[in-house]
Amino acid sequence: MNNNILFSCVSHIGNCRSMNQDNVICNGKYMDNLNENAKFFLSGTTSNESAIFGVFDGMGGEECGEIASSIAAKNASRISVGKDAIADISKYCLDANEEICKYAQNHSINSMGTTAAILVFTKCEIVLCNIGDSKIFRFSKNTIEQISYDHVVVSAYGVKPPLSQNLGIPPNELIIDPYMAKGQYVNGDIYLICSDGLTDMLAVDEIKDILAIMPFNKVTEVLLSKALDKGGKDNITIIVCKIKSNTNWLKRIFKIRR
Repeated sequence: MNNNILFSCVSHIGNCRSMNQDNVICNGKYMDNLNENAKFFLSGTTSNESAIFGVFDGMGGEECGEIASSIAAKNASRISVGKDAIADISKYCLDANEEICKYAQNHSINSMGTTAAILVFTKCEIVLCNIGDSKIFRFSKNTIEQISYDHVVVSAYGVKPPLSQNLGIPPNELIIDPYMAKGQYVNGDIYLICSDGLTDMLAVDEIKDILAIMPFNKVTEVLLSKALDKGGKDNITIIVCKIKSNTNWLKRIFKIRR
């Protein structure tokens, strides 16, 4: 199946933070040390040969959050996807969780962790995995839909809900349960992966309008600019991927698998 993936990725420290706790996996590359720069940008085109894209939003104090997201991103760069992509990504989550927990234990850190929101583009299908509240959207035919699942605890109205799941939870406290799904390629579909630094600043309808009217090569910069203009209170990380396919007939359904 001949599909090309156009991609654009940006990560920015935001207006209020002293450090970027976010990280990414973008076509095999991740951020080694973003603290030397306020902004990371990457774009290009790749084929659907197990291309992996993901956003990781660290937590647990500035340095700890940055290390947790870096561990998750570095491990994601090593994922080898075979015939069962869901099994491979599930194993990645367990391995990354274990490494973050070991780091915390070895350095006497009480709490550190990261979200993970990942898309894997294989020859035959698109596989989604997320844990935490970093989001994945699909924009298709002028409609936007969140296809990830928010692992959060119900909280009072107006209060940002805490996470119920993330990478970095010791197995004796909770067995992590990432959300998994898979879907098919559709020509022209756009996928957006982002940290809450974007979605806390922009409503979903605002994001949809930008995806609808902006040339693809401008989307990440415009989304980032709008989020910064509205306050940029957190680190902002955005990945957009667009399907360029010769097969227009494929189904648009994501099949949920827990």
